[in-house]
Amino acid sequence: MPASAHAFGRRDTFGRTDNFRRPNDPAFDGRDAGHAAARQRLETLATLLDSAIRVPGTNVRFGADALLNVIPGLGTVAAQALSAWIIIEARRLGVPPSVLLRMVLNLGVDTIVSSVPVLGWVADLFFRANRRNVDLLRRHLDGPASRRPFSG
Repeated sequence: MPASAHAFGRRDTFGRTDNFRRPNDPAFDGRDAGHAAARQRLETLATLLDSAIRVPGTNVRFGADALLNVIPGLGTVAAQALSAWIIIEARRLGVPPSVLLRMVLNLGVDTIVSSVPVLGWVADLFFRANRRNVDLLRRHLDGPASRRPFSG
């Protein structure tokens, strides 16, 4: 690895690393291998949390998020911690603060709704915060060509 390169970013003239590449950074490329691997992990996590299981005979899907929220307290915390990982990874991938704020708001709505017994469990079937957040990440990394409606 060259002296100016680092596993998490480039080194500046003082030897510090820029751990979070920005879209205007010449070294930033949303399609490089590291981003592709991270995107795949986040897509898999969002699917697992929001839509991994289909109710037989219907098109209704749910995931671990809805199942974990049935467990009072600890289940909700575990589900939201997994959801927060998507936001942490998005920041690492250089998503701007305005998009990160939308992601946090999605997670906030999901947390508030999930905290209501029974009603929250039903709402988890229809409000897929993780899928929305991964769609926001995808739209940012793919650029203006990918500006289309959410898939979740």
